[in-house]
Amino acid sequence: MNTGFRDTSEQDRPLASRRRRWPLLLAGGVLAIALLAWLGGGRIRQALSADSAISAARLNIATVDIAPLTRDVAGEGRVVAAQSPTLYAQGAGTVALAVQAGDPVKQGQVLARVDSPELTNRLAQERSNVDALRADLARAEVEARQQAAALQSAFENARIDQQTAQNDLARQTQAFEAGATARMQVERAQDALAKAKLALDQAAGLRGLKTDSLALDVQAKKSALSRQQLMVADLERQVGELAVRSPVDGQVGQLFIADRTNVARDAKLLSVIDLSALEVQMQVAESFARELQPGMPGEISGNGQRWGGLVSSVSPEVVNGEVAARLRFDGKQPEQLRQNQRLSVRVLLDRRDKVLGVARGSFVDDGGGSYAYVVRNGFAEKVAVKLGARSLDRVEVLSGLVAGDRVVISGSDNFKSADRVLIAD
Repeated sequence: MNTGFRDTSEQDRPLASRRRRWPLLLAGGVLAIALLAWLGGGRIRQALSADSAISAARLNIATVDIAPLTRDVAGEGRVVAAQSPTLYAQGAGTVALAVQAGDPVKQGQVLARVDSPELTNRLAQERSNVDALRADLARAEVEARQQAAALQSAFENARIDQQTAQNDLARQTQAFEAGATARMQVERAQDALAKAKLALDQAAGLRGLKTDSLALDVQAKKSALSRQQLMVADLERQVGELAVRSPVDGQVGQLFIADRTNVARDAKLLSVIDLSALEVQMQVAESFARELQPGMPGEISGNGQRWGGLVSSVSPEVVNGEVAARLRFDGKQPEQLRQNQRLSVRVLLDRRDKVLGVARGSFVDDGGGSYAYVVRNGFAEKVAVKLGARSLDRVEVLSGLVAGDRVVISGSDNFKSADRVLIAD
């Protein structure tokens, strides 16, 4: 029995040497790159030259074409009365209502009465003053006639005295020439004639001045009476207006007070709605309101019907960035319309048949509409453009684009203002 150790020839076996594979892998990669470069080298170079890449699913693209451009303003309107006057109290007092809200009324019908003791008493006082002034005028006219008669009598007496003095002078002169009287008598007769002429002149002048003075007094009395009569007429008008009457045929709208309420002058009492003349009021953005003008055509629709309309008025006041505009019906007013009923309204601002344009999108506001992204060969390229008139769904292109160009109209905010973006399918 062999008790010695075995050698290692039974344990160790030679291993086959490994073949180096990385050169083969490197060669394969180079071959693949070369193949891709041979097949689509241009596309890859373009992709590498793009600033970024965006999926086409995130974009909205439209084609530039030549088509009609209609600029309009659309919105919701409500039916309002063209005439809806509010009635006020013409004096302080207690109001007695004769109607209720919703009652039909006719023009001139008494809707309420204001009991104003103050105004009524004042009217009575002013009427009494008219009577007093009328009596003063009559007294002045009588006095004027009396004084005119006295002045005329004084004038006539002076004229007779002059005639008497003149006759006496003639007799004295004739007697002196006959030697029957002294010269002193002739001279005395001459002095008497001169004095009579002076008295006549004074009587004539006094009569004229006094007559003018009396006429002025009478005219002053007449003016005072006329002024007082005008005051009474105004008070009578105010008292008459205490009976509040409907200015139009229509319906009582809103009552601002309760019956038998004590109100101050010019307090709001009630409103009347003229249902025979209805209009549609809509709110328009301030930017469009600048172009709205009375007389522009429009369209009103509701309840499955459409009616022509015309812009009747545009409010000069801007409230919360909007302007109120009203449209009246062009032609016969539809029946069965109600106050505050909602209707759809559209106003035509402009219409042109052949306009180079594209569908409107967010690109109009991005950058102020100074550029757009045109899709060419799978890339979106930034192009400077100039835009013109704009409607709700279309915008006019003045320069920078031609018919057939495909433009990114929304989603371009993802481009981050890059000059060139790859559109990935």
